[in-house]
Amino acid sequence: MKSFSPQSSPLSPIPSLSPLHVAVAVLRNAEGKILLSRRRKGTHLAGLWEFPGGKLEAGESLSEALQREIKEELGIGIVTHRPLIRINHSYVEKEVFLDVHLVNEWRGTAAGMEGQQIAWVTAEEIDDYPLPPADRPIVTAIRLPSRYLITPPLIEDESVFLQQLEASLQQGIRLLQLRLPDYDKEKLASLAERVMPLCHSCAATLMLKNESLARRLGCGLHLGSSQLRAMRSRSFPHQQLLAASCHTQQELAHAASIGIDFATLSPVQPTATHPQAQPLGWDRFSAMAAQATLPVYALGGMQSEDTQQAWESGAQGIAAIRSLFFAKK
Repeated sequence: MKSFSPQSSPLSPIPSLSPLHVAVAVLRNAEGKILLSRRRKGTHLAGLWEFPGGKLEAGESLSEALQREIKEELGIGIVTHRPLIRINHSYVEKEVFLDVHLVNEWRGTAAGMEGQQIAWVTAEEIDDYPLPPADRPIVTAIRLPSRYLITPPLIEDESVFLQQLEASLQQGIRLLQLRLPDYDKEKLASLAERVMPLCHSCAATLMLKNESLARRLGCGLHLGSSQLRAMRSRSFPHQQLLAASCHTQQELAHAASIGIDFATLSPVQPTATHPQAQPLGWDRFSAMAAQATLPVYALGGMQSEDTQQAWESGAQGIAAIRSLFFAKK
């Protein structure tokens, strides 16, 4: 898919409250390891580890800021980058808007050019490195894929369904929701127990909409919007993913406040399943995602080719049913 070059224009819109606009780079090498750097003594949040970057200078684009900051801090030149997540966070002393991009290609060898420690770590090892509070959603975004498959709500033949699901996993799906509203608990449990080994074999994560079953199987839980609104605090295990369906800015804010790991925001485009729903469109989706403090998937009328548009609009990626099930490369 298309990546941004260092000359690309910055994402927009930028929040209107004028927080400190910070360009942040998540550098991921060929082994899948992520670069962290340690804040030096005498700086804000000294001693904590962070993803490298710095504030935009007057008149500077996001790409220019990323290129300059990473050259100054690590001595390397960014070749391509693409949006990962945008985060608003309030510290006591200041507000920050983190404009985070994923960098997979650069020139040179990274080193601590300002005397700072650096470390290459796996996504799982990041938990061993204390990070500033504003950086925590970045970790979730790193660990989440860019596609979220929601299975069709009706199954005619479970054997065929499992074959199609396995094909989708083999073609790169790493996050999927088993969504079968017409299945009773026993039938859903039986099928989920057959799906779990398929997911494990491909290092994929299974999400269910039944909390007791998700707890028993040790998989993720996806809340409906009404369930989200009724929840006042998170009691679901933190080692298991917790997601929620959102349709409004208020629901996104509530999801973040109670510790939801990621959300879907819909409908972005018109859908055949919900023709009466007023679509958000990309501009409104982008404005809502820019204010969110958790990864957000674009849902509703999504096709694989919409992934780049979703990234540019501040999304983690796309969530879809038909276009991702039994996905073609």
